[in-house]
Amino acid sequence: MKRVDDFRLRLGNKEYVPIMVGGMGVDISTSELALETCRLGGLGHISDAMVQDVSDRKFDTSFVKEKTKTYKFNINNMDKAVVQFDLARLAEATALHVGKTMEAKRGDGLILVNCMEKLTMNSPRETLRTRLVAALDAGIDGITMSAGLHLGSFALIADHPRFRDAKLGIIVSSVRALQLFLRKVSKLNRLPDYIIVEGPLAGGHLGFGLDWAEYDLHTIMDEVHAFMRAEDLRIPVIAAGGIFTGSDAVGFLEKGAGAVQVATRFTITHECGLPDKVKQEYVRATEDDIIVNGVSPTGYPMRMLKSTPAIGSGIRPGCESYGYLLDATGNCSYINSYNREVLANPDAKTVVVMDKTCLCTHMRNFNCWTCGHYTYRLKDTTHKLDDGNYQLLSAEHVFKDYQFSTDNQIALPLREALALA
Repeated sequence: MKRVDDFRLRLGNKEYVPIMVGGMGVDISTSELALETCRLGGLGHISDAMVQDVSDRKFDTSFVKEKTKTYKFNINNMDKAVVQFDLARLAEATALHVGKTMEAKRGDGLILVNCMEKLTMNSPRETLRTRLVAALDAGIDGITMSAGLHLGSFALIADHPRFRDAKLGIIVSSVRALQLFLRKVSKLNRLPDYIIVEGPLAGGHLGFGLDWAEYDLHTIMDEVHAFMRAEDLRIPVIAAGGIFTGSDAVGFLEKGAGAVQVATRFTITHECGLPDKVKQEYVRATEDDIIVNGVSPTGYPMRMLKSTPAIGSGIRPGCESYGYLLDATGNCSYINSYNREVLANPDAKTVVVMDKTCLCTHMRNFNCWTCGHYTYRLKDTTHKLDDGNYQLLSAEHVFKDYQFSTDNQIALPLREALALA
């Protein structure tokens, strides 16, 4: 019976353990998690989502404080169009986050940065260019372009000296999205180095409608493989979404996938950036606790725990401090929903907003508990302790369980009490 370790992902002239850990945003996929994955020979992700706040936490910078001070006059204004990012400061924050991670890199794997196109930041083109260029300047091994079609993203960095040597990848959820992207980048004579196909069981934002349950990752992968063969394209295709065991992974690798991308099982590792109390919420979750809704201002459906504090919260939009989802006109659908409720309830001290959420503020405070479909299975991967909490795992343990397990088995860790004896 084959194991994941019997396969290798080939990128250029190098081979890697075919395990990629996804880039969960706002420092849930921390540098520490990415570095461990890299040390073990796989591909680790950090994310540049809300990178200025991440920098403030990690490096004691003051990007958010300075931005808040600049736009303090506008906090009570319903119109947020005036709020802009200082591109030089944005580049500085990205360079710090990426650069410090790369300085600590060890092992034979790769460190990638996940870059969401939907972080439009009141200037979609220029802020995206700044983030991409700063990451390349800081030495990132590669960039995974997510949360959008990214039809113009390659062109933004086509004149960068690392445009052809850095690894560039795209996340898609359909053959059609892949075709649109490849048609656009063909004009630059630069194909992606890898393609991640994310199915409907993934965590966080989904590339499907609320009919997501009608789709299946195996079917989509088969369609992508057929398209790649028909076009004679030899680009590694990486399966993502709902791959919970090493045997699940082998099922895709045997059918031609170059690797698998996984994330859910790493949410309860020590290296994950979620607070420990939130990790316990994840591992306690039942199948009924996991929902897909439309509260994200991005317009994409999003999978999360139904107990997430972000749902129904009517906090004032925090755009003066954050504003990562402001569109090209300085608007956000949460602002519209919030303003609607304020106008409808003029005497209320607080309002309830059910249809959208202030994603920036809630993600920053780890109050938006996005998760993968199989989060309810996390309790089967660890031990329940005497105090009622569940034992957290090491990233190495989870990575190696994917790498070496067979027959749909999950290796439990040594029970904490025994390890301390």
